[in-house]
Amino acid sequence: MMDVSGRIIHIHIEKLPEVVYLATSDDVQGLVAQGRTIAETFEIARDVARKLLEAQGAE
Repeated sequence: MMDVSGRIIHIHIEKLPEVVYLATSDDVQGLVAQGRTIAETFEIARDVARKLLEAQGAE
């Protein structure tokens, strides 16, 4: 879970065979983020979620 602008969203992070991590969320439509570490993937996912929510007018 992460807090994005006061909204809690659930994030699913999985390790891919290419030694990268992929984050998705059922709570934010279109959220897909990829990073080299779990922490990097989480931070990228937070930024992407914030931008998607702004674009959807949810903030």
